[in-house]
Amino acid sequence: MNRQEIEYQIAELKSDYVRHQGDIEKLETTGHAQMVEEAEQRLERMEQQLAELNQKLADL
Repeated sequence: MNRQEIEYQIAELKSDYVRHQGDIEKLETTGHAQMVEEAEQRLERMEQQLAELNQKLADL
């Protein structure tokens, strides 16, 4: 995977992350606690993926 591909994946993941944060806010206001918990877990996985991609980028 080259630098450009990694940067693209990072940008895409950041965009998804922001969208999911908005979804969580909506779920919180409507009282869907179980769905909020699942969405927060997805955010944690996305944070891990971002960390891995940033590490790959740093290693190039």
